[in-house]
Formats: sequence, structure tokens, C-alpha cells
Amino acid sequence: MYSTKISALRVEDRPREILASQGKEFLRLEELLAILIGSGIPSLSALGIAQSILETIDFDLNRLGQFTTSDFMNFRGIGVARASILIAALELGRRRAAFHLPTDIPFVRSSKDAFDLFQPKFLDLGHEEFWVIHLNRAARLLKIERISTGGIAGTVVDVKMIFKSAIGQQASSLILAHNHPSGQKKPSQADRDITKKIVEAGRLFEIAVADHLIMVGNTYVSFADEGWM
Repeated sequence: MYSTKISALRVEDRPREILASQGKEFLRLEELLAILIGSGIPSLSALGIAQSILETIDFDLNRLGQFTTSDFMNFRGIGVARASILIAALELGRRRAAFHLPTDIPFVRSSKDAFDLFQPKFLDLGHEEFWVIHLNRAARLLKIERISTGGIAGTVVDVKMIFKSAIGQQASSLILAHNHPSGQKKPSQADRDITKKIVEAGRLFEIAVADHLIMVGNTYVSFADEGWM
């Protein structure tokens, strides 16, 4: 049993006592991370290891979410087992953010509405993905789906697959999105070219392409808002 006097505990046990006696909301980031790390090494406590990890990324949880097993193992006291626990905890957080049980089928009437639907799908990705929202005539969501997965620098988009799915959903309009892991918000020429190609294909099927979002972390750029469509 832990002592109720936190100052009497080992450094690595203090976050657990705070969690038990005061609640999770009273834990600092380094204390939450220390609980996952579990225990320290002779020269460094779990809290110290957590502090060193967070200081390296300026306490940016988005950057932490992109860590790989190798990234964690660059820190003293973190081996394969502890790195795996940290990766699993971060992935649980990402999946919780992506878990969506709407009480009603949402309408998508602005780039912000689209961003809110897309953002959990792109959370913490270190590679590019291309997604599409299918909408009916009332701008109500029919389906959101991933079209392709690529590497750090790009992903291949099959226009035929987009419209095969859109026709199957009887969609009236589409909203496109892909992410830039580099953090660059400005669309590349390839981004502009594929957007134009999809818009032109949509005209043949009488399916409007309403927007294309470039997702960068917790922000985005909208082709429609910028007048690039």
C-alpha cells in the first residue's frame, strides 16, 4: 500500500499515488508518461525518463504520437518492452479520437465540417493517405473512405476507384482530403493536377467535387476556401 504522504514515496511511485488519491486530471504530462514507463533505472527515475522525452519534443503531444519504437528506444531506460507499451497507449488514444458514434448522420456544409470528420483519420500519421467524403444532395454524409496509402512524399490516387465507389453510394458530391506529413500546407503541383483531374471526371458523372483539404496536424487548407477549385 502506498503512503498517503506523497513526499515519502519513491519518485516513480508519486504519480500513481496522485492518480489513486486525487484523480487522473491532476497528473501532469510527465507523470502520466511515467506511469506508462513503470520504473526507472539506477541513475534515472521513471519520472526523469518521462521528463527527458517530453523536453525533447517541447511537450508537443502531436509529435509524441508520431514516435516509433526506435524513437522511444533512443532514450535511456526505454527498451523494446517499454517502447511497445508507449506505442500501444498512444495508438489507443488515436483510435479513441477516431471512434465516432453520431446521434444523427452529419451534414457537411463547410470546410470546417469536413475537417472535423477527416481529422481523426489523419491523426499522428507519418505517411500520406488520401480520403474521400461522399455526400447526398442535401450534403448529408453517406460514407467516408480511404482511397490510398502511400509514403512520406506522396500517395497514388486511382480516379476510377473514387467514382466507382461514389456511383455505388449514389453520391451527389465529394470532398477530398490528403495529408502532408512534412508540415507543408502549400499544395504541390501534383496536388493541383490530381484535383483538376478528379473535378473533370466528376463532371462526366454529374458528381460535384466540392473541396479538397490538405491536412497538416491540427490545421488544414481548403482548395474551395482559397478559390483553387
